[in-house]
Amino acid sequence: MKNSTAIAIGGFDGMHIGHQQLFKEMGENGTIVVIETGYANLTPKKERENFSNFSILYLNLENIRHLDGEGFVSLLQSKFPKLKKIVVGYDFHFGKHRKYSFDDLKILFSGEVKVVDEVTLKGDSVHSHKIRAKIQIGDIKGANNFLGHNYTIRGHHITGQGIGKKELVATINIETEGFLVPKEGVYVSLTRIDDEEHYHPSVSFIGHRVTTDGSFAIESHILDGEVVCDTKASISFISFIRDNKKFDSIQELKQAIKKDINIALNKLKILAL
Repeated sequence: MKNSTAIAIGGFDGMHIGHQQLFKEMGENGTIVVIETGYANLTPKKERENFSNFSILYLNLENIRHLDGEGFVSLLQSKFPKLKKIVVGYDFHFGKHRKYSFDDLKILFSGEVKVVDEVTLKGDSVHSHKIRAKIQIGDIKGANNFLGHNYTIRGHHITGQGIGKKELVATINIETEGFLVPKEGVYVSLTRIDDEEHYHPSVSFIGHRVTTDGSFAIESHILDGEVVCDTKASISFISFIRDNKKFDSIQELKQAIKKDINIALNKLKILAL
């Protein structure tokens, strides 16, 4: 990082296609500077590192929010002594009470300041808060289009209710922390087990098990064979299949799961073409 000549500054929750435009402006010798607000839930904490090859420096907002413009630029120059270029978005503000904008940055910093215009997709501006809204209503396709990658949550493996393997289908159950959990329902997904490099085709359920014990679950059924999960799993969401629903019997639930599996298999087959 000390040798970086360019940096891109922002919150960068989601590492979406708008953020990627900023990263492209840095050139090869760049570092991403994340201002960590504590509100990131699309790519919480160091999850951002899964979506960029650039090194990342994290600055906690609480530790720098008191700085004036000169103090902020001095901090950046102390972290990056060879700094020649700063890349920010059109809505970037910094300093105490967010008083300073990119216009002030151009005055305070002697090098180049590149301001990236608003990024749009099919006429709609790309923002993290819009991605969150899409995920919360189950519009996974829309969220993924804005992200430029599949929305993914990660968690620790936990023991399920035990009904699945005996009476329904075997699932891998996870407990996640810090991630925005999608709307309750059933999804076409890809699931990565432990430290495997590849993802398995899967059907995932999020929600309260209203037909059985009523408990909340995040669980994934692997479609290409039974696998054993030791400690952790990642679920990447492809598309929404249906809402969570209470069935009158285990048999009805079983039939619905069969339909979900067929839908997922067809969807994933199409994606593979």
